[in-house]
Amino acid sequence: MAVPLLSAFYFGSVEHYRLLARHPKVIIDTGEHYERQSYRTRTGLVGPNGPQDLVVPIVRRGGEKMPLHTVGLSYAETWAHQHVHAIRSAYGQSPWALHYIDAIEGVLRERYDRLVDLQLATLRLGMDWLDLRTDVLVADTYVERLEGLADLRLAFHPKRPLPPEVEPVPPYPQVFADRHGFVPRRSLIDLVCNCGPEAPRYLRS
Repeated sequence: MAVPLLSAFYFGSVEHYRLLARHPKVIIDTGEHYERQSYRTRTGLVGPNGPQDLVVPIVRRGGEKMPLHTVGLSYAETWAHQHVHAIRSAYGQSPWALHYIDAIEGVLRERYDRLVDLQLATLRLGMDWLDLRTDVLVADTYVERLEGLADLRLAFHPKRPLPPEVEPVPPYPQVFADRHGFVPRRSLIDLVCNCGPEAPRYLRS
């Protein structure tokens, strides 16, 4: 079984955690160059008005290529407060939100110098929620493509179809399904707030 090679991600989609649940080991490359409009800085919810993305602002350095582990977080805007508010608005009526919202808020209220510190904090939180024991190797230098690795760093992207190596998570209950139908490829936040302790079953099914 090829080892998934991933970019670091902000909370991560349900498909990220499907990979983690199905593989004994994954590698996260924080030495790759930062890519805009990707899972590195965004995660997707379903609110009363439909799908929405939460995006983390970064400190930009004038067109320079930036290794991911050097990218700083910008606190010029109150984005953390806005993300907490959006999550509470989207999942306040969901059956399991009360079990997770304090931990989500705790992670977002921390102040991080680097994007990767926030990303890894949300990864640890997600793995704890799901009781995953996957061996996650975090590389801070660029990982070359090698035999035995499934390189998903560029292919696994919110604006592109899922790569063949990544199976979609099957439909699960969503609080606004009566308005919007099932919305796929959402944040792990969406899955746990809607499904609680049943979340791992959907990832492994």
